This record gives sequence, structure tokens and C-alpha cells, in this order.
Amino acid sequence: MSTTLGAFIAGGIAACGAVTVTHPFETVKIRLQLQGELQSKQVAPRKYKGVFHGVSVILRNEGAKGLFRGIGVAYIYQMILNGCRLGFYEPLRKGVTTTIFGNPNVQSLGVNIFSGASSGILGAMAGSPFFLVKTRLQSYSPFLPVGTQHQYKNGFDGLRKINLSEGIKGLYRGVGAAMVRTGFGSSVQLPTYFFAKRRLVRHLGMEEGPALHLASSTASGFVVCCVMHPPDTIMSRMYNQTGNLYSGVLDCLYKTVKTEGLLAIYKGYFAHLARILPHTILTLSLAEQTIKLMRNFEDRILPGTIKEKI
Repeated sequence: MSTTLGAFIAGGIAACGAVTVTHPFETVKIRLQLQGELQSKQVAPRKYKGVFHGVSVILRNEGAKGLFRGIGVAYIYQMILNGCRLGFYEPLRKGVTTTIFGNPNVQSLGVNIFSGASSGILGAMAGSPFFLVKTRLQSYSPFLPVGTQHQYKNGFDGLRKINLSEGIKGLYRGVGAAMVRTGFGSSVQLPTYFFAKRRLVRHLGMEEGPALHLASSTASGFVVCCVMHPPDTIMSRMYNQTGNLYSGVLDCLYKTVKTEGLLAIYKGYFAHLARILPHTILTLSLAEQTIKLMRNFEDRILPGTIKEKI
């Protein structure tokens, strides 16, 4: 078992590797979610007609740069979010399990879900300003704009401008939606991953290795997308707004469903699935490897007395 800091670093590195591959789908997803915001289906223009159409349109009009808008702050956000999610999950799970059952090795679905949600919420709170700027950078298009447009030179320019105009409160705009969204996703991501992993070993006789990690991650990614997408849509709109278009999470949900219909909260679902499946697979599969590397590194540098405690 690596230290909490080691798991935090390993999880962050794994997530950065994954986001490099999946960032273009995230850009398309955000634009699909913002497309036709608070407009009825009859009058809302469809500039982006799906995952692959969105990729091709952005690539044709804005080049690869358009698909990778906000990648810098995405790395920072992923380091914070997944560092917290993967770094704090096991310590939280073991602490709660020990308190309730007196044995840290007991597997409880309820405790696993609580630990996953709690670690994810911590990461969402810490990384919210970076996700805010990332969302605004990705939604910006000089050719086919959707939603409110924000012209930032880069992530740090965005943070500076928001802080100057809206203060700290502005940097944490939409953090409630982010906590709900990430809490939903994190509550099922790691528990589903470890559940699938145990079942595949027990019932199919799979052995520890890349194939087992891939299969477990695929199952986890699909469940995460189904659970997380509605609050993800609300979060994208909360982050991208300026002024007081929405007063809160429930107001955004109410206005969206009332104006655009119930299925509006599933806008960009397939783009999200195209992003979350490879992202989850890569993050969790890479995390297995980076945690092993971190554990080996810590074994070399940590004194024996500390290693006994972890």
C-alpha cells in the first residue's frame, strides 16, 4: 500500500495521461450541452449534430487547437480531482470500515460508495475554479459559438479576469453543481471498478493484469456516464453563465427541463460516453501501474518504521 501522498500523485499522473486522449470529446460534449440553451426545440439551431460531426466541424473551422482548448487547466484539474479521488478513497474507506466493523479489510458496498463520493467531492471543491475556466475556454468558438462566450487568452488569464470582475465567489460559481456531479460519479466509479474486478477474478478466473484492468474499467465507465450525465449538463451551464441566468442547481434544472424538455439534461450523452469510457479505462488502468511505480519508489526511500504503518 502506498502512502496517501503517493496515491494522490499516482492518481493525478494517470488522469493527466487519460485526459490527453479524451479532451477533444469533452470539448464536443460541452458545446452540445450548451447548444440551444433555454430555447425550445423548434427554434434552437443545431450547429453540432453529434459526436463525430462535432469533432469534424471543430477540426475544420478551428483546427486541432479548437479541440484542445483548455487542455492546460484540464491537466491541473485532473491532478487535483483524481489525486483526491484515488488518493483519499482507500484511507477514507479503511477508516470508516474500521470504525464500523473493527476490521479494515471488510468490504461494504455502502462504505465504498460513501468513500468514493466523499473523496470525489473533496476533489471537486478543490478543483472547481480550474474546471470553471476549462468549461469557458472549451465553449468559446469564433466560428460556431454556443452559450455565453468568454474570450480568455489561456487558463490563468481566465482565472485573473474572473477574480477581478467577480472575486473569489465568481471563481467558485457552480461549485454546488460540481459537487453533486462528481459525488454521483465518484460514488460509483471506484466501487463499481473494484466490484467488477472481484467478480471477474472469482467467476471468470481472470488474473491480475491489463486485461482485468481494462474489463473492470469499461464496466465502471459505463455506469459512471449513466449516473453522472444529468448533473454534468447542469454543471456545464452553471459554469458557463455570467450574471444570474440561473440562481442555483435546482433553478437551472427546472428552467432547462421546462424550456427544452426532459431529454435536454441528456444533451451530449454520447459525446460524454465517448469521453468517459476511454477516460475511465485509461485513468484506472494507468493508476494501477503508477501506484505500483510509486509504491516501489517509496519502498526505496521510506524508512522501515514508516513502511510498517502504511
